Amino acid sequence: MQTQLQRSLRAGGVAAPHASRLAARRVLRAAPRVNAAATEVRTDWAAIAQELDPKSPLEIMDHALKTFGSDIAIAFSGAEDVALVEYAHLTGRPYRVFSLDTGRLNPETYQLFDAVEKHYGIHIEYTFPDAQETMELVRTKGMFSFYEDGHQECCRVRKVRPLRRQLKTLKAWITGQRKDQSPGTRMAVPVVEVDPVFEGVEGGPGSLIKYNPLSNMSSAEVWNFLRVMGVPTNKLHACGYISIGCEPCTRAVLPNQHEREGRWWWEDATAKECGLHSGNIRKEDGSTEERKAERDLWSDGSNVEALDKAAAERLAAGDQDKDTLLVLYAPWCPFCQGMEANYEALAEKLAGSHVCVAKYQADVDKEWSKANLGLTTFPTIVMLPKAKSGFVKYPSERRDVESLSMWVKTMAGTA
Repeated sequence: MQTQLQRSLRAGGVAAPHASRLAARRVLRAAPRVNAAATEVRTDWAAIAQELDPKSPLEIMDHALKTFGSDIAIAFSGAEDVALVEYAHLTGRPYRVFSLDTGRLNPETYQLFDAVEKHYGIHIEYTFPDAQETMELVRTKGMFSFYEDGHQECCRVRKVRPLRRQLKTLKAWITGQRKDQSPGTRMAVPVVEVDPVFEGVEGGPGSLIKYNPLSNMSSAEVWNFLRVMGVPTNKLHACGYISIGCEPCTRAVLPNQHEREGRWWWEDATAKECGLHSGNIRKEDGSTEERKAERDLWSDGSNVEALDKAAAERLAAGDQDKDTLLVLYAPWCPFCQGMEANYEALAEKLAGSHVCVAKYQADVDKEWSKANLGLTTFPTIVMLPKAKSGFVKYPSERRDVESLSMWVKTMAGTA
């Protein structure tokens, strides 16, 4: 007896999951063949993306498998990408799955690979980094060099190059990218596109198509789907892990932290400040001079109050009638420049309240600022309580409006 899901899939032109291998082969032979090297000329993928955007992930997956047949594969990372495998299974069409084994994955991820293969009766196509390249990297820089000089080199050897090799055997691939995973970098994730980075089997720009069936889904929607369908998931998710990569570069996150904060967290912290001497420019004769900025920050018309030295001295002595949030900044520092919009928005939000949002250009008075206001790097943010001497330093490198507002409320209250 057919289930309601199977009848619905058939009514929508999607083969039932239990379709015979013979029928699947017929569907595969009948699928339109796409010359991927000429896709940009022959196929308007932007128009197809617009057409597919309101469709369900199941319909998008069916379009991908119908169009490319055995020349497309699902990239399975061992996290929520299991949803992709479930959608592919529901179409009833043949599908391929590949995964990158970097050699640094969590044991729970390998266990998930095994569980997925058994659950769906499939064989994942594992891809590995080049042994010689990996050996040279580890022998030269050690096992954990990414903590010191960034994850890019290690990822290039263990992930990017193996992925590039795998994609060179395909005409299209399917990823689990969603718009809400990394606001600011993944918000533009169409459901299908010409891959702007990688090349396919026929080589050259436009030779690889990329499908993102989960693009318009939220994390909550993906997880509801996984729970309803009763599919295997990574055991680490039950331990606070959301975004899961290699073991040394993945950690659990706290409630209300963004999921991507569990990846490469040490880089997010160290890349948001300038050292006190970063403004020194070395000249050809070996001498140094102070870096000059083209403009000041939070200048005319700003809601951020500018303090001169006399006002800063009074503030440090406790001579103020308001709680004061103060940024010690250098206008040439790119991280001070980077927080300008958020700090201005915070000042506008708190305008007329019991909290004054202020600035002091500390690069011209570093020694005094270090001794009296706790300057360590640019920017340094401190809270100076009303009518009290002393200060409390903002302990985080997160300088978005929400985080700063929360801290101000914690330090100064609401009235």
